[in-house]
Amino acid sequence: MQNIADELKKKLAGSVQRNRACALLFSGGLDTSILAALNPRAKAISVSLKSFGEDIHYAKSLAADLNLKHLHRTVEIEESVEAIPQVIKILQTFDPAIPNDLVVYFGLKQAKELGIDKIATGDGSDELFGGYSFMKEIDDLESYIKRISKLMTFSSNDIGNFFGIKIIQPFIDKEVVDLAIKIPIDLKIRKDNGKTWGKWILRKAFEDTLPKKVIWQKKRPLEYGSGMTRLRKIINSKVSDSEFEKARRTLAVKFISKEHFYYYKIYKRMVGEIPLAKKGENSCPGCGAGIKRGSFHCKIC
Repeated sequence: MQNIADELKKKLAGSVQRNRACALLFSGGLDTSILAALNPRAKAISVSLKSFGEDIHYAKSLAADLNLKHLHRTVEIEESVEAIPQVIKILQTFDPAIPNDLVVYFGLKQAKELGIDKIATGDGSDELFGGYSFMKEIDDLESYIKRISKLMTFSSNDIGNFFGIKIIQPFIDKEVVDLAIKIPIDLKIRKDNGKTWGKWILRKAFEDTLPKKVIWQKKRPLEYGSGMTRLRKIINSKVSDSEFEKARRTLAVKFISKEHFYYYKIYKRMVGEIPLAKKGENSCPGCGAGIKRGSFHCKIC
């Protein structure tokens, strides 16, 4: 086990050196904390909804420990809601994950304002090392990770293109990916001190580099850690019960919430009609959009 942890640490350090960035989208979570430790000269940019989110406490603490140049971008609720149409236009989606994407949007917007043209993210770590909670329920997780390692796409790339910023993703460097898919699943998801941890081997690899409170922190999706999840209640309130029920009766899209419908309305205005399946594609059961064969989900809804 220790040999694998040491090799993983070496590969990630090499990836950060090969894929240098002068800045980092920094949540204070495990993945971006590792990148900060490997490149402490990078400017660290954190984003949170005003008065909400626990990520910033981890980010500020580690920034002080590593002596990082740290910038905290606080976003107002109204500012966040007003940015939703732009994010939907960039990503061409009405996926309910928009609150996550808003964090990236404001982080890259801040980077653009600072004149930064290259920034690192922690993209790919959860996918490769079993960081998502749903992965604990997948029977053949090894095959799933091998498959997803060839199909990974991230909203940060599209938002980066919009701002003219190159996105650096050290976790999906070929050498890191090649090693990751060879690591046994029981080293990725493992019980330790009475709790089951995702990304266990990644935690062990950097156990002597980062504080214990950083290494053994729980997984927090961006929307929760940044506080953006608070927007969901606000957005739901913008759609009446009658409007939502009418939409569910008359439209072909299977909306899962008022919030989902709210994003759809913006999508229709900012992007247009849903692109239907083409020859060789599957049709999304949720909205009818085309899905490339082999893909895990629809990018539109």
